[in-house]
Amino acid sequence: MQTYRSIGDVPFDRHSVVTVGTFDGVHVGHRAIIERMQLYAREHAARTVIVTFDPHPRLVLTRSSQPPIGLLTTLSEKHALLQQLGIDILVVLPFTFEFAQTPASEFVQRVLVERIGVEHLVIGHDHSFGKDRAGNEELLRRLGQQFGYSVERVDPVSLDGEVVSSTKIRAALQNGQLEKANLMLGYTYSVEGIVVHGDGRGRRLGYPTANIELLDPHKLLPASGVYCVSALLDGLQRKGMANIGVRPTFTDSAHLRLEAHFFDYSGYLYDQKIVLRFHKYVRAERKFESVDMFWSQLRDDRDCCEHYFATSS
Repeated sequence: MQTYRSIGDVPFDRHSVVTVGTFDGVHVGHRAIIERMQLYAREHAARTVIVTFDPHPRLVLTRSSQPPIGLLTTLSEKHALLQQLGIDILVVLPFTFEFAQTPASEFVQRVLVERIGVEHLVIGHDHSFGKDRAGNEELLRRLGQQFGYSVERVDPVSLDGEVVSSTKIRAALQNGQLEKANLMLGYTYSVEGIVVHGDGRGRRLGYPTANIELLDPHKLLPASGVYCVSALLDGLQRKGMANIGVRPTFTDSAHLRLEAHFFDYSGYLYDQKIVLRFHKYVRAERKFESVDMFWSQLRDDRDCCEHYFATSS
């Protein structure tokens, strides 16, 4: 997959099947669009081109009084997922407030038609872009007649009677519905971070933990609680458990932390980059009346995760 950060660098090819969107999560709904693109490309000897934006438009346009959006995929994660799916060209356009004022018709003509060479445009069921989100299906079809490209609308993907969307996946993660989120994503949700030094309490008590600081502060952390997790360490997939929260048994701090304990592993992880995958939500974080009660629960959590991995692999 070739990646371009400037539209001026993209080689023109009149046989291009194109889609435009944020593609946050690259979930099963996005994959349905990509599958249609690839089918058209095979049948018409065309190349597949995805145009996306960085940063996420909502990071630019959301008012300061509103809660910030949490990303399902960072740009590097999105790049890796799209590359795995076999996209030919990824165009990442810088998204600014000024860029957001571009009329949809101007974007179509200057970017999709004149720079890329769109022959066939594939869109989702609720697709819209451009200033005031005026670039809807009706406008795109009208412009297609003017500029000589065709438009294909892909129906939404539903799971258990619910339409898949990035918004619903974020909500599921924030509500502890990890299984639902992973089902809608089509893969196991993960975060990427650097292992930093903590206070060493876990190691002193026989449960050494990796304190993970996210590489991208906009990346969405799942709901506070205990999870069954895995990570690639020393070339092997290691299973373990993780806690997201403020550790109320030990501190009054409101600082959210991500800590992971890997079963039967004692390697040195400080300053290493780690990709932590979330497989199962175990329980919510809570404050225990004593440290003994906390460690007793921790043993139960470990038993739960070990049983999960033993029966799901």
